[in-house]
Amino acid sequence: MVQCEFQGKEEEKAMISIAVCDDELLECLNISAKIQECMEEMGIPCSIERFQSGKALLESLGRFDLIFLDILMEGMDGMETARRCRELAYEKILVFLSSSRKYVFQAYDVEAFHYLVKPVDQEKLKNILKRATEKEREFSRDYIVISRERQKRKLFLDTVRYFEIRGRQIDVHEEKGIFTYYEQIGILEKQLEGKGFFRCHKSYLLNLKYVEGYNRQEAILDNGERIIIAKRRYEEFCQAILAYMRENGGIL
Repeated sequence: MVQCEFQGKEEEKAMISIAVCDDELLECLNISAKIQECMEEMGIPCSIERFQSGKALLESLGRFDLIFLDILMEGMDGMETARRCRELAYEKILVFLSSSRKYVFQAYDVEAFHYLVKPVDQEKLKNILKRATEKEREFSRDYIVISRERQKRKLFLDTVRYFEIRGRQIDVHEEKGIFTYYEQIGILEKQLEGKGFFRCHKSYLLNLKYVEGYNRQEAILDNGERIIIAKRRYEEFCQAILAYMRENGGIL
């Protein structure tokens, strides 16, 4: 199954993308069929992709909203896969599958959404899918999909204060720190159109949400950082920040 990379806001009726990872093919097919049946009964569109190893799942992690993960697998087991999943994409909803209950407490360490014991009860599965879908939609946010360290991941825009451009290298300045990936600035600008960002200088794409003040030389962010405003972009910046404030409840 091939899914398109996309950007935007996850809508109420948006398709839920689900991964099922189990090294036993029949089990993988069985749980996938049960999930498909439950989602159809609830009228929730979904796409399901199957994996038979944790390594294969991690290589495609960015595409999925909800992950069903078997614990007892050859090679990289489900717990190690989950830990790496959290390192690469913390927001994923994880549901563990196991024929044993003895790993329940370990599941808390990786903040699993639920723990299902095989054979999976259809009604219990349906209830978990309903709650997981509600959770996914509750936190609907604008994002873009980026490539980082050979992985695809969602970058939620409301966490980004600004992008710093250094050639093809993009430094993403988030609330929790800085990370780097590679992209053409033209592509990034196109992805951010209408998302509340403004290129105030050749080296900076600024999230207007975090601007607390400005003058002719610089924008002042909520954390005290000061970002240069190019002289030739000052007037356009003023228009952009005032328009943003009007759209987001500013008193003008």
